[in-house]
Amino acid sequence: MNFVNRDIVVDVSSELAAASLAPSLRAQRKWPIRYEAIELLAMCIDVATILVASVISALLYRIDSGWTATNLGKALGSAIVVSALFVSLSNTNGKYRPNQLLVLRNQVRAVCLAWTFVFVLLAATVGTLNIGHEVPRGEGLIFALVGLVVLIAQRMAVRSFLMRGLAEGRFCGGNIVLLSDQPLSKHGGLAHTLARSGFSIAGYFGLPTHKAGASERKRFCARVIEHIHGSDIEEIIVEADPNRWSELRAIAADLRVLPFPIVFVPVGAVSEMFRRPTRDLGSAVCIELQRRPLSIAERAAKRFLDLTGAGLALVALLPLLAAVALAIKLDSPGPVFFRQKRCGFNGRCFAIYKFRTMFVLEDGPSIMQAEAVDSRVTRIGKWLRRTSIDELPQLLNVLDGSMSLVGPRPHAVAHDNQFDKVVRKYALRRRVKPGLTGWAQINGCRGPTPTTASIERRVEYDLWYIDNWSFRLDLTILLQTPVEVLRGRNAY
Repeated sequence: MNFVNRDIVVDVSSELAAASLAPSLRAQRKWPIRYEAIELLAMCIDVATILVASVISALLYRIDSGWTATNLGKALGSAIVVSALFVSLSNTNGKYRPNQLLVLRNQVRAVCLAWTFVFVLLAATVGTLNIGHEVPRGEGLIFALVGLVVLIAQRMAVRSFLMRGLAEGRFCGGNIVLLSDQPLSKHGGLAHTLARSGFSIAGYFGLPTHKAGASERKRFCARVIEHIHGSDIEEIIVEADPNRWSELRAIAADLRVLPFPIVFVPVGAVSEMFRRPTRDLGSAVCIELQRRPLSIAERAAKRFLDLTGAGLALVALLPLLAAVALAIKLDSPGPVFFRQKRCGFNGRCFAIYKFRTMFVLEDGPSIMQAEAVDSRVTRIGKWLRRTSIDELPQLLNVLDGSMSLVGPRPHAVAHDNQFDKVVRKYALRRRVKPGLTGWAQINGCRGPTPTTASIERRVEYDLWYIDNWSFRLDLTILLQTPVEVLRGRNAY
């Protein structure tokens, strides 16, 4: 490594790369893949995977139907439409970026959501246009299942390939010059990252200090231009604190004579801002300081589950609901249903539906929670509360959108105001719709909350659910809820 002074270090390619990578990796041959091309390559792999899955599905359907003739041309045509929609949706959500491809859990969730959305959209389109005869329903179902399995397996393989390539420095890359105001490190930092990503650092220049004048800055740029002229450099990367933006803009203006892209890598405390998602608002660029708890696709998937689950449950449980309503009328005077104001998404109040289980209909500024031995509870009400059947009318709240099948359980407005004062993070529960069941409930947090510790424990479970939401988690909670109801913990 040839150090000239603080302002310039040149010809560091071989030394820096050799020091950045372990000795066993130096002799590894490069793959003919550039790191920048991974995103496009991942899209092409998805298209190929979907086409292969379509052919496999068509052949499986042919075998299942007794080797009757099948039109591979139509199957491939459908696959092209599916792949175009799926790849476009995934690309819009940034799921092909290398850093996203490395997070397998997020990838599996994104694949499931996008794949489900595409097939629901196509099913609706086919039904509307009445063209279901073009592609047999059985073949479409096989394609949906096979495609999902193959895409998930492919994501696992891509992640393994990407991790191996980065760990061994296998990706090929062009020659670059690094301009930085950070100390050069052989074992970490941007230089190490660039070397692992296949880039060859053909020159390192230390940026002038804050106190440097215009003349010193121009001498610095002249040295950079002299070093790059006539070389095979492909790109200039600038690593610096964003607070030096006016100086960096002046340096970039002086380097415009070079026919190469100049890329800025922010460092320091302000650099966190650049890691946050952005969007346009008119002519202004907005930085998202806090994202929605669920993306548009995730909210659509959750709403689809709510409508489907609540609708099917109401139809299946209709005889039980009718029998319970009759039992309530025969057991004690009063209405069948009990309506009470609850606090929902973003603090909005809504009327929750329950089967009446008490002689009283309390709904005001002061409400006493139910107790283990409570004289207000009717004879049939004790059984309804213990089995949670009294909660089933809330399926109507799920259908009208005020609640979800899974989410933090809503409390009476009187209790909500009380808990908000004693639990610091309590209001964060309102970032999603309240649920018929939830993560807290299947972990034993059912019934009243007589102490501050009990409500804090429930809030911790609710916030964990919000921060770790996934379609699979909702399904897991729904499947475990009947088991928890049978256990009967804290239910009275």
